[in-house]
Amino acid sequence: AARRGCPFFLVQYLKGYPMKPINYLSRLVRSLALATLSVLAAHVHAQTDPLPSWNDGPAKQAILSFVKDTTTQDSPKFVPPAERIATFDQDGTLWVEHPMYTQVMYVLESVPALVKAKPELAKVAPYSTVLEILHGDRAAVAKLTLPDLEKLAFATLTGMSVDTFQAEAKKWLAEAKDPRWKKPYTELTYLPMQEVLTYLRASGYKTYIVTGGGQDFVRLYSEKTYGIPPEQVVGTALGTTYGYAKDGKPFLTKAPKLLLNDNNAGKPEGIHLMIGRRPYAAFGNSTGDQQMLEYTKAGDGARLAMLVLHDDAKREYAYGPAQGLPATKVGTFTQGLYDQAQKDGWTVISMKNDWKKIFAFE
Repeated sequence: AARRGCPFFLVQYLKGYPMKPINYLSRLVRSLALATLSVLAAHVHAQTDPLPSWNDGPAKQAILSFVKDTTTQDSPKFVPPAERIATFDQDGTLWVEHPMYTQVMYVLESVPALVKAKPELAKVAPYSTVLEILHGDRAAVAKLTLPDLEKLAFATLTGMSVDTFQAEAKKWLAEAKDPRWKKPYTELTYLPMQEVLTYLRASGYKTYIVTGGGQDFVRLYSEKTYGIPPEQVVGTALGTTYGYAKDGKPFLTKAPKLLLNDNNAGKPEGIHLMIGRRPYAAFGNSTGDQQMLEYTKAGDGARLAMLVLHDDAKREYAYGPAQGLPATKVGTFTQGLYDQAQKDGWTVISMKNDWKKIFAFE
């Protein structure tokens, strides 16, 4: 009768212990309570840790300390909400940039349509070189010079209405897949950096992309991919011209005129031009981000400057040539930049050691 109110599994448990059942019941309840509390504690920790894909270490702590210092009201390093600006490079900082920048792939894969419209280009460099690359001759990439790429960019990204460009680029982004992971490029974002974006925004920071990539290109997917609206993307910008269609409807045509080269010194210049406030936090991964981090760190109060070092060939790629890593022309991180980071108090993020996971699909 004493066991009438017990759950069935407890009755079964107690059947093996005819002596002092209340003591055994008490011990079982205590054990279950402790186990439940342990599970709840782990769950709460997972919910309260804003950076669960980061290993504990100096890099993670630098982010946590920065946010605490700049958002705690009575902190001497408190930053008013209106001034909380954080800037992020994109290629190599927020998503994969190897073996080639995503937008460069878009430009190259746009060449066949151009050649179809103008067949004479098939035998003219650099268009002929691109056709060789797309037919499997990856070594032909070495033939392309910077002037070649600029020529290709102007040929494939201008001379059309803004609406036409947006439609064509969106279609490509929806269909194109990275050759290694066989996934859309927009799925190759770094989970730890996505967590930083979310954490900063939850802490009152406004997050911007400041990229050497094409501003119009990145704006097409920035909001869906990173939660960053198009008006908060600063990138290399080409001009537009205003005109009227045959029905009198106004439209903009993309023009082959460079307005802003948002790389190297162009990054702080673009930040001043487009944002109007010096960032309190800046994230990059290459020499092209050096001036943005310098500019950020030169401000008063607490400032956070971080560089992603690609040192994980197994899960992503390894390149530098800092710290003896393989040299590269795509996302170069020199030893000089690494040394400057150490000297000036910038934090270097080791992809291999600081990130538990790199991609959400792992």
